[in-house]
Amino acid sequence: MSPDWPLRTVDPALERRWFEHGWWTDETLGELLDRGLTEAGGAAFTVRSAQRPAGTTFAEVRNRAAELAGGLRARGVGAGDVVGFQLPNWVEAAEVFYATALVGAVVMPIVHFYGTKEVGYILTRTPPKAFVTFDAFGSLRGTDTLLTCGAPLPEAVAVVGDDPAGFEPLDAWYDEPLAAPAPADPACPALVAYTSGTTADPKGVIHTHRTIGCEVRQLAALQPAAAPPAIVGAPVGHAIGMLAALLIPVVQGKPIHLVDVWDPGAVLRQMATERLTAGTGATVFLTSLLDHPDFDPDVHLPLMRHIGLGGAPVPAAVAERARALGISIVRMYGSTEHPSTTGSTHDEPFDKRAGTDGRPLAGCELRLDADGEILSRGPDCCMGYTDPALTEAAFDDGGWYHTGDIGVLDADGYLTITDRKKDVIIRGGENISAAEIEEVLIRMDGVLECAVVAAPDERLGEHACAFVRGTAPSLDDVRAAMAAAGLAKQKWPEEIRTLDAFPRTASGKIQKFVLRAQLREERR
Repeated sequence: MSPDWPLRTVDPALERRWFEHGWWTDETLGELLDRGLTEAGGAAFTVRSAQRPAGTTFAEVRNRAAELAGGLRARGVGAGDVVGFQLPNWVEAAEVFYATALVGAVVMPIVHFYGTKEVGYILTRTPPKAFVTFDAFGSLRGTDTLLTCGAPLPEAVAVVGDDPAGFEPLDAWYDEPLAAPAPADPACPALVAYTSGTTADPKGVIHTHRTIGCEVRQLAALQPAAAPPAIVGAPVGHAIGMLAALLIPVVQGKPIHLVDVWDPGAVLRQMATERLTAGTGATVFLTSLLDHPDFDPDVHLPLMRHIGLGGAPVPAAVAERARALGISIVRMYGSTEHPSTTGSTHDEPFDKRAGTDGRPLAGCELRLDADGEILSRGPDCCMGYTDPALTEAAFDDGGWYHTGDIGVLDADGYLTITDRKKDVIIRGGENISAAEIEEVLIRMDGVLECAVVAAPDERLGEHACAFVRGTAPSLDDVRAAMAAAGLAKQKWPEEIRTLDAFPRTASGKIQKFVLRAQLREERR
């Protein structure tokens, strides 16, 4: 049964404007991908992996996706049904994504390192008709996560790997290929992306064929045409990796190069050997390459002339370092809900493209309310959440999305993020819910009160810092508690601090912005 999600409405005048400018079209996600994979059929699709390497082409991946789409259809999957997957950066992730779009269903990627808590919530909140996971990847066990997460098992489950744990191997799902993309209503959901937000539970963000299509075309047009193909290490289960690896290159007709483990030394070797670029995305991808002993300016800098950073705060020191090396940096701002809100081009002045988060992109509008909160709207903004209450809270009657971020606009209309109302830490491009961590901490012996906030991190942009009133547990004890609660390792606090008293509002609420400001000041 297809989910019945009430999508928000858009003002008819805005709709007409978006169609007139070509920001919205009636092309489905399946049609967009099928056209791109076919027209650039000879482009390489490469996965560098010790476990599941792959060297193929767009045409071969498209054919495999069509066969998998046939298999999904044979299992009763059709327009509007949800197909979920939790896979590392392997070619099978692309085939599942593309097959879901071809059959007209709704694709629901899940980050491969999410644990039982996150996966259990997502699969309970949005039960997929079909689900694909993996047997083992390093210390991760996808089938174990599925079986112990507490969610009802989907109707159909397939596993990538040698040990399917009693489920069908994914290879059994490839069938008579779908001849052409199945019809789908372009105004209906095409993608549900779960993101951690201001509460302890993830939020299911709904993108239609029109909104995700606009986003892909918008970003593809922004990237320098002459830039070498990029190596992508961001998880394809996350919006950044999904866009950078599975969608934008297909629209551009550029080769896809994936790695399932980010090993800076190996990436640098691949860059040099195959003339590829890398370092775009969250700051950690760039700094890990620049800091590696194998980084050779003569070899690697010519491949890294244009780098786009986003998904995590960009320290000024990183921008200055890149500039000194001759790397042109642009910063972008967005979210899973409104993926590309502001940005700059490499032609703009350094202080604008590297010192601010840019100006509103084509079709996007931006304004600040009386408290400085950023409100945005545009043709690439989502159509709501799987939880209607969240949609009602985040969008006003004018269609403005209340981001929860605080910013300032300069005289030229460039935005700079200064703080956030949302209780979220952005670590290496991944959103981490502070409330989720606090729920675990407050149950630990000796902890009377706690607050988790974002601390600046030169490598990752931010990391979680826990302030505790009472007797602070050791970092090892905190890690053990987080593991026992099923939280992914990336979410665990990396600092524990003790306070005698928290800064508070007149009503008694902890002023987290004061704690964040204190941490920023310490690192100046």
